[in-house]
Amino acid sequence: MRIALRLSVVIVLLLLSCKHEGKAKKIEEPQRGLVAESAMVVSARVEASQIGIAILKKGGNAFDAMMATEMALAVTYPYAGNLGGGGFLVYRLTDGTKGALDYREKAPLASNRDMFLDENGNVIKGKSTVGSLAVGVPGTIAGIFKAQERFGVLDVKTILQPVIDLANKGYVVTGQQANRFKNYDSIFRVVNKKEIYFNKNIKKGDRINNSPLAETLSRIAENGRDEFYKGETANKLVEFLQSHGSIITLEDLSKYEAKWRDPITFQYDNLTITSMSPPSSGGICLNQIMTMVEPFDLGDFGHNSLKSIQVMVEAEKRAYADRSFYLGDPDFVEIPSETLLSEVYLENRMKDFSFNRSTPADSISHGEIMGYESEETTHYSIVDQFGNAIAVTTTLNGGYGSKLYADKLGFFLNNEMDDFSSKPGEPNYYGLIGAEANSIAPEKRMLSSMTPTIVEKDGEFYMSLGTPGGSTIITSVFQTILNVHEFGLTMQEAVNAPRFHNQWLPDEIRMEPNGFAEKLINQLESLGYKINQTRSPVIGKVDGILILEDGRLEGGADRRGDDTAVGF
Repeated sequence: MRIALRLSVVIVLLLLSCKHEGKAKKIEEPQRGLVAESAMVVSARVEASQIGIAILKKGGNAFDAMMATEMALAVTYPYAGNLGGGGFLVYRLTDGTKGALDYREKAPLASNRDMFLDENGNVIKGKSTVGSLAVGVPGTIAGIFKAQERFGVLDVKTILQPVIDLANKGYVVTGQQANRFKNYDSIFRVVNKKEIYFNKNIKKGDRINNSPLAETLSRIAENGRDEFYKGETANKLVEFLQSHGSIITLEDLSKYEAKWRDPITFQYDNLTITSMSPPSSGGICLNQIMTMVEPFDLGDFGHNSLKSIQVMVEAEKRAYADRSFYLGDPDFVEIPSETLLSEVYLENRMKDFSFNRSTPADSISHGEIMGYESEETTHYSIVDQFGNAIAVTTTLNGGYGSKLYADKLGFFLNNEMDDFSSKPGEPNYYGLIGAEANSIAPEKRMLSSMTPTIVEKDGEFYMSLGTPGGSTIITSVFQTILNVHEFGLTMQEAVNAPRFHNQWLPDEIRMEPNGFAEKLINQLESLGYKINQTRSPVIGKVDGILILEDGRLEGGADRRGDDTAVGF
């Protein structure tokens, strides 16, 4: 009896011990984003993602969904979604074929190198950022039509009708949107000389529609691409722009063409990474950074550890130091891509790196850093049921672009002229120095940081991703790829993880506030790194899609915005 009792006590103690031990060793389940069997759209607005998926359910493919999603963003996300801007597409077809489309804006024919300088050769504050002279010739409509005509399967009316219905019916304003309308109301009034449709009186939960934009989209659905560049819409647009002092003409619009480009493709471990080529700096800089960090065992160092951040920051510094000195529109500038991307060159770039100290920015040769590029862009990723994948980044540049709103057409115009170097070799209004390679010239495309990216693993599609964020775009894409590949995060965890950024000058690491331990920040500072946690409270809003081992798709929609993944 006593033996049996003792045995019972031992068993109970063992069970309690195991239970306690189990709690101590419990590992949190990975946080996954939306998982879908066949297709997915991830974008900045739920309505845009839903419309993209609806087009796929009708039998359309990723390029049909691209047209629908981009135009739905123009309706529901006027902050960056647009008809009056431009963008870049990187794609991978189901057979593995890859390519890129450049529908970046261009400088008007009447533009000139010194158009934003006064008689003393000084930059005129605000002239390149707000109002009609800041507007580049828009490329968005040309881009979505060029992609859809080549690869799409549905007719344009079928694709655009849900977007037209959305513009007429309206959408519900989010808290973030209402705050932006309020914050921008005064500058809208100054630039447009009146209160515009989007104003401080709009509140969270209000439903707003845009019948002028619905009418514009209806004409485009009926008459095609040329409606925007040569038709009634073109005439209305030029009349509006010139009434506000713009130098854009009907000839500028009629001459605009989106352009197919060879993307930047490179290897990292067993990944093949395909990203945007110039006039985006994204692909070249991403290639440089990832090649420079590849010799280091980042996985062993640990996610967002001291050593990982050091290696990644130092590679970022060196790539950004090269960025503007060499890069610009390849139709105007000879870019030494072969040298910039060679392993020998990049190995040499990291020779003076040491874990014992920060490399001072003034000891790193080359570049006068980029001209100002705003952080208000948008990105969406699409994978269709046929195995096609696309990554698209599109923008007006600044939030609501030039702030100039064509009320009879229903959309804002970009301020992309500010992405040129207003005065090469001299600091601009934002304290940044531009380079001759990115100086203004008629019909030239301004340099960009947009980095829509497709990743393959062992030859098969692996992920599609990209982000807004101006100069932080490249580093956000870079860190998200490594978060998945080196550090084992899910797509949603990789997107949600706190981010940091270094662009050579100013000589500092921008870090998202409250995302990094105080001890880590102190360690970096002790090595000579300057930390800035106020400049970029949000770094990027990554939207990505990852293929899981079982073939399903995981969407990572960034928690920093209203971004949403929808799939089936």
